[in-house]
Amino acid sequence: MDRKEMQNTRLYLLAAFLVLVLLAYLFVLYDVQIIHHEDYTARAIHSIVREEKVEASRGIITDRNGKPLVSNRSTYDLTFDAALLSPEDDSNEAILRLVQLCQDEGVAWSDNLPISRQAPFRYTVDQMDGQQKKYFLTYLKSLDACAEALGQYLIRNPEVLSAPEPEEGENPAAAEELSPEKRASLLLSRLTTADLTADLLVDSGVTPAHLMNQMCRELGVPESYTQAQARMVLGVQYELSVRKLDNYNAYVLAQDIDTPFISLLSDGHYAGAKVTLSSVREYETTYAAHILGYVGKITIEDDYPSLKKKGYDYDDLIGKEGAELAFEDYLKGKDGTRMVSTNSEGKVTGEYYSIEPEPGSIVELTIDLDFQAQVEDFLAQTVTRLDADGDERRGAGAAVVQVGTGEVLALASYPSYDLSTWREDFPVLNADPHNPMYNRATYNGYPPGSTLKPFTAIAALLGGYTTLTEKIRDTGHWSYPNDESGIGFNCWKRSGHGNQNVTQAITNSCNYYFGELGYRMGMKTLREYLVQFGLGEKTGIEIPEYAGKLPENPRGEDQAPWAAWGQSTQLYTPLQLANYVATLLSGGKRYQAHLLKSAKAYDNSAVFATGNTTPVHTLDIDDEYLQAVKKGMRGLVEGTLAPYFRSCIVSAGAKTGTSQIHSDKKNDGVFICFAPYDDPEIAVAIAIERADAGAALASTAVNILNAYFTPSEDSSTITGENQLLP
Repeated sequence: MDRKEMQNTRLYLLAAFLVLVLLAYLFVLYDVQIIHHEDYTARAIHSIVREEKVEASRGIITDRNGKPLVSNRSTYDLTFDAALLSPEDDSNEAILRLVQLCQDEGVAWSDNLPISRQAPFRYTVDQMDGQQKKYFLTYLKSLDACAEALGQYLIRNPEVLSAPEPEEGENPAAAEELSPEKRASLLLSRLTTADLTADLLVDSGVTPAHLMNQMCRELGVPESYTQAQARMVLGVQYELSVRKLDNYNAYVLAQDIDTPFISLLSDGHYAGAKVTLSSVREYETTYAAHILGYVGKITIEDDYPSLKKKGYDYDDLIGKEGAELAFEDYLKGKDGTRMVSTNSEGKVTGEYYSIEPEPGSIVELTIDLDFQAQVEDFLAQTVTRLDADGDERRGAGAAVVQVGTGEVLALASYPSYDLSTWREDFPVLNADPHNPMYNRATYNGYPPGSTLKPFTAIAALLGGYTTLTEKIRDTGHWSYPNDESGIGFNCWKRSGHGNQNVTQAITNSCNYYFGELGYRMGMKTLREYLVQFGLGEKTGIEIPEYAGKLPENPRGEDQAPWAAWGQSTQLYTPLQLANYVATLLSGGKRYQAHLLKSAKAYDNSAVFATGNTTPVHTLDIDDEYLQAVKKGMRGLVEGTLAPYFRSCIVSAGAKTGTSQIHSDKKNDGVFICFAPYDDPEIAVAIAIERADAGAALASTAVNILNAYFTPSEDSSTITGENQLLP
């Protein structure tokens, strides 16, 4: 082969090689771009994209006219996420830099490690709630040295456990035959949060110093750190460890941070730190605190495992009291998911939502904010006026219920508090003997006194124990028939009222008349009718309430004559009394008292729920009976209470009540009323502790009625502001 042919052969071979390389390249390109496109795309995304939860805003709460009561304010939170740390980053150093920045800038950070932040270090276990104790106990058991010390201590002191000792047969060997290691492990498993105290830890040798040393070794905290620095780092590391129990890498270190602080974070390139958008509850009113309630962190009482299945994270807030708790399922939004892509340096290069967050529902309450505010103010003014006698131990409650629906139009309790500052004020509020956080309108039971007499009249008429025409002669002292001992009670008018029919007896509040009816009915029948009017059982309102207490006979005694006019051992809340009056006025139809007007989508596109306005019980009341009772209540307004009701802008009926309690105390005052007289729309009940008499509440009742029936310029349902009559 000559030289030229050899060169051509080489060129052909080279060309063939290049063609093969090109074909191989095209095949690989085809394989990547066409055949395995989705697989390689998924791998690429996985390598540069991380998934983040996007918190959904909580639903707002409004009054019946759409006025916001509780809304949200957008905020920024500082979150520490261990997943954001690169292999070169030291987690302890990253944490120390971050908490030192918080410390320098005066930003409070979350830290539930139950060891004081400053030396001398001491345990704060006894200040933890159940959920926090649960996680701390689990963490202690994960540290071998601490678990061993606790187990040995329990062997020596098994009596500290609230759980019973294991019995023979529970294990393969009797408890006393177990090896020390197995017995220690068994006893340690029986250690509960109820047993976990600071004293137990110290006595077992797991002192704060011992625990911190174990944690430092476990987490690799450098010995060069000062004790204060180590404690700060351990606090964050503990929080991360707690969240790992529920498979979370991040936790909210600081909430509601400001823009200057965010700039410092960005400029300082703090490893593991990220700023997330969040929100906090914004209270649009200082009224209705006992109705609205508040949110708080999840605790063991909230059953976190169940909440986790519903999509809650450990750091989420949840309704704790009032409407926030009652309507949690509506107010809780659906969190979204955001995919965030980063470059090799960890900088964000793009983001998009894979699941859009969905805000919580709008919860519309039955109350009217303006009217609610007026009722609370009237209650406060009355108590302040009564306190002028130097007795400042009074509390009060009031309820206004719509007749024929059970809607609660106002629910007031005095004293009250400000939801926007209650956390800061809690030590003072908690120590206040007046107990301002206690809802007297739904949770405090009062003897009804004579406000029960309209009920007794209807019950006796329905049961055939009296008639509209029968007159009972009041001699001034009632006693058991054919009982020569004279045991009984005096009518408030010692000379007696003479002959009384049912209407006159209500107007004159004749104790003798209603005592006689109670005697005729007996306690069993009286209680049966009380239950049918919703007394002695919960009204069904969505917030916590007291079921009340029905009267009962002590052994060998008949208390029915006393119970019939509101004495004996019975107790009812202002809401129960208002609902009983509404039941009476609706002809015996009892409705569930409720605060929910509606729950609807955040964009008003759908209504998910409405309040129950269907009667839950019906007792047919003859209209003649109802008119006779109403006429008796009207007679009181036109008679004894005329000086108060002269300024009332609407016709009304009312009944006073004096709750006779202990002889060394002033009587509680109770008052019920309704309006308009011919076609009742609302029923009102007021109770004031140590008011001495129900008549003292009449002016308050008139103010409430006037506020409701005064035409409003900005409210289509109830009443406006600054429309009160003097």
